[in-house]
Amino acid sequence: MAKRDYYEVLEIDRNASEADIKKAYRKMAIKYHPDKNPNDKESEEKFKEAAEAYEVLSNADKRARYDRYGHAGVGGAAGGGGFSGGGMSMDDIFSQFGDIFGGAFGGFGGHSRQGRRVNKGSNLRVKVRLNLQEIANGVEKKIKVNKYVSCKPCDGTGAENGGSYSTCSTCHGSGQVTRITNTFLGQMQTTSTCPSCGGEGRLITKKCTHCQGNGVVKDEEIISINIPAGVAEGMQLSLSGKGNAGARSGVPGDLIVLVEEEKNPELERDGNNLIHNLFISFPEAALGAQVEVPTIDGKARVKIAPGTQPGKVLRLKGKGLPSVNSYGTGDILVNVNVWIPKELSKEESKLVESFSESKNFKPNPSASEKSYFERMRDFFQQ
Repeated sequence: MAKRDYYEVLEIDRNASEADIKKAYRKMAIKYHPDKNPNDKESEEKFKEAAEAYEVLSNADKRARYDRYGHAGVGGAAGGGGFSGGGMSMDDIFSQFGDIFGGAFGGFGGHSRQGRRVNKGSNLRVKVRLNLQEIANGVEKKIKVNKYVSCKPCDGTGAENGGSYSTCSTCHGSGQVTRITNTFLGQMQTTSTCPSCGGEGRLITKKCTHCQGNGVVKDEEIISINIPAGVAEGMQLSLSGKGNAGARSGVPGDLIVLVEEEKNPELERDGNNLIHNLFISFPEAALGAQVEVPTIDGKARVKIAPGTQPGKVLRLKGKGLPSVNSYGTGDILVNVNVWIPKELSKEESKLVESFSESKNFKPNPSASEKSYFERMRDFFQQ
């Protein structure tokens, strides 16, 4: 099912400020919060949808990519699941955006999240190099990534054989410690992450020997990336949950895919249009000809009309690149250049000299100027 527009999800306009976005998300999050709508799958999905929209629109860089490329610009068409592409768990949402709810809700699912630390794996960045045909048609790329993955023997918990835990005696399971100090202004209360359990609220009684209690180990993973048609140099796709695994059953990071374009020797990209510089001979320009020009998938024949002037632009409609948002397809623009030979034989020189006496071969500035504007008019009316 197609994703809804993020601005529509939060019920805001496209010029909404950062404060407006935060306010709108809080309103939606409270409305569809699981504690307020127990066992309501529809509300849970809307809760996740609102979090996904906020995750993108509250980030200036992601919002700019979304405004330009739509869901594809933030990984919505990149595949591989994940936030900015779907699949964020409730733990992910509460760990990243718990401060949004303030004291409105104490927890979800029978245990308090407030104060407890959820380990977040780091993001990874990779570059994917694409040729023109891959950009035009979209492509699935499989890449090998060295990353931290969840430890299999302990299932990522960090405890041997799934092991047991004890509640941290320092913070009593809250993950935070509160200190009260006396100052000349009175008592001051400060809250910080528990130094004993690192904010997790519990301690492992027996650590896994394979990962030394971290819950993650270094390994390789083959990741499939579905790249949509029409992507551009420098565009980033985000695959949520495909970065480094979080320690001790934490939240995995994201995989950021940076698109690079291979230069095509015959076609130069200009947005969704492609430009080809065609060189023809003087006889072809004067007499007309049928010539071949390159396209994304092969060759196309174009007609050179008799008397074609240098600078003439021919348009092959719909032969360019598709828009990443499916808003149409660009064209191939063929710039016609007339090749003037640098050296001539004696016979060739005599022939050219014989032409110089003909009035048809004498330059006419006024006629030339007129034909230029006519060519510009004709080009923009195509």
